[in-house]
Amino acid sequence: MNLIFLGAPGAGKGTQAEFISDYLNIPTISTGNIIRDALKSGTEVGLKAKDYIDKGLLVPDEVVINIIKSRLIESDCSKGFILDGFPRTVPQAEALKEMTILIDKVIDIDVSDIEVEKRLSGRRVCSSCGSSYHILYKPSKIEDCCDRCSGETIQRKDDQTETIKERLKVYHNQTTPLKDYYKKQNKLFIISGEGKVDEITKLTIEAIERKV
Repeated sequence: MNLIFLGAPGAGKGTQAEFISDYLNIPTISTGNIIRDALKSGTEVGLKAKDYIDKGLLVPDEVVINIIKSRLIESDCSKGFILDGFPRTVPQAEALKEMTILIDKVIDIDVSDIEVEKRLSGRRVCSSCGSSYHILYKPSKIEDCCDRCSGETIQRKDDQTETIKERLKVYHNQTTPLKDYYKKQNKLFIISGEGKVDEITKLTIEAIERKV
């Protein structure tokens, strides 16, 4: 089964994609992870993407499409896959169609902007070991100090309030037409992303197994 997971930044679509990946035994292809790896390694793709990511903007289509083309031809995608973070726009969806890739269902994890801002703005990461925290849901024992290595916990630039608002603006402007695109094909299923993780996972599985 070939699936697409949609959702605003911080909606939790990555977490759901991981659960469903294990459930169906198919790989999750996260463009965000691929691009972050490219940023760390300093590849050409990473350098092209960096300026856009720092400003809370989407990476240009041509860069992302080339990443996806290369990934989908790998052998582990032969029985299906989950796309997390692609497509984000109608032109990207059209590019996917041109690859003759059939998408079975599109799962949209729906979360309000207020909730997204609360989730993202509270995130902190250790500048030394990379451990993750949240000031509300998973605070470190000592403020601004990592429990594991005593390094300084910081707020990433893309988790700052102004950047979050810009990311949400970009998401709504470019991705809302994408939802309409798949809705017209009877492939869009909207799941509430607010609640306990296991409850959201149950709704996601029900949507995937539902006959169209």
